[in-house]
Amino acid sequence: MKVVILCGGMGTRLREETEYKPKPMVEIGGKPILWHIMKLYSHYGYNEFILALGYKGSIIKDYFLNYTYYNTDCRIEIGREGQITFFGDIKEDWKVSLIDTGEESMTGYRLKLCSKYIDTDNFMLTYGDAVSDVNIRSLVDFHIKSGKTGTVTGVYPPSRFGDLEYEGNLVKNFKEKIVNLDNKYPINGGYFVFKKSFLEILPDDNNCDLEKEPMNKLTSANELTFYKHIGFWQCMDTYRDYMDLNGLWKENPVWKVWE
Repeated sequence: MKVVILCGGMGTRLREETEYKPKPMVEIGGKPILWHIMKLYSHYGYNEFILALGYKGSIIKDYFLNYTYYNTDCRIEIGREGQITFFGDIKEDWKVSLIDTGEESMTGYRLKLCSKYIDTDNFMLTYGDAVSDVNIRSLVDFHIKSGKTGTVTGVYPPSRFGDLEYEGNLVKNFKEKIVNLDNKYPINGGYFVFKKSFLEILPDDNNCDLEKEPMNKLTSANELTFYKHIGFWQCMDTYRDYMDLNGLWKENPVWKVWE
């Protein structure tokens, strides 16, 4: 099953880091947050990624084109036709498709542009700016058993307004801000699973926002199911988030389930 990761946003609230790099390349413990997200999926056996690039996408392309260079020690022999010897092995056995989806595109259109590279009955989708210890295998099993078109992972970070209202396992409202006084209502944590047929309802429109019309169509048809995750989830929206996640990496990286 393919994993689509939305990597095109500008990350304006994290301008201290994103002025010179795309948000998914902001580092936690010396590795891009994108790498952390991919390691989670890879831990559960999902190693085929489609990255929807936009703002400063060439930096992400450069990272993967030179992945071995960036992630191992090496020796360069000057004067011998630039011969390079790499020391050590790369653990990641990934297939990474790098798709330019435009700097101004909204999330739904980015996914639409990636649709021709999705060739499985189901696919996964997430944002390139949040880490979690969500059990991907359990999420996929839940989605398959539901028989629904889509599944969204609901998470419960402290002191946030909910944006998913649900009954049983079905989402009834998506992106309706709800006062979360008792932590009853989760927020959209990303980590979606969809049937491939979902791609057919995405309009060929640069302004298509995944979180609006497409998701509302699913909720109206009772085709969006809710996967509850009560474990760790944290996005990197602000410089404070950047500092907090780097601090956690040193002390207790809860999302590092791969080791």
